Amino acid sequence: MSRIGKLPITIPAGVTITVSDDNTVTVKGPKGQLSEKISPRIKVSMDAGILKVERPTDEKEDRSLHGLSRTLINNMVVGTTKGFEKKLEINGTGYRAQKNGNKLVLNVGYSHPVEFEEGDGITFDVPAPNRITVQGIDKQKVGQIAADVRAVREPEPYKGKGIKYDYEVIIRKEGKTGK
Repeated sequence: MSRIGKLPITIPAGVTITVSDDNTVTVKGPKGQLSEKISPRIKVSMDAGILKVERPTDEKEDRSLHGLSRTLINNMVVGTTKGFEKKLEINGTGYRAQKNGNKLVLNVGYSHPVEFEEGDGITFDVPAPNRITVQGIDKQKVGQIAADVRAVREPEPYKGKGIKYDYEVIIRKEGKTGK
């Protein structure tokens, strides 16, 4: 049995969950609203403030959908109550980030600044010129936008210059040596 799929989801106060006939789960919370269409093979039931996700059989596809569906619903509940964030660091001489209105402007060694616009529930915060925080209620979008920002200038292994996640460790290489 799926260890993740069989865990119940407790619904915190201030969150309402509705399951429509076509198995679309909508979660409304203090930070916003998210909805996700769950596979019709998976049964989502709710009673007494606890949401359960059940599968019809033990076939391989049903087992994989079981854990996935439960995790997607749980991420929606967490996102609408607490939200998600990814933190990035910029390393390199002259590399910096700043926020102009609702745009994130990156100066990372190109001849032009690279800009990202906020939208789709995603916000940028720049607490320092070399730190960026991507925040939002949808975990998938936050992760994708953070990956797109990192892809502008990935960290290189010789000097460690570039944009990296705050928890990421860059393994350094030794440069060329003479004879």
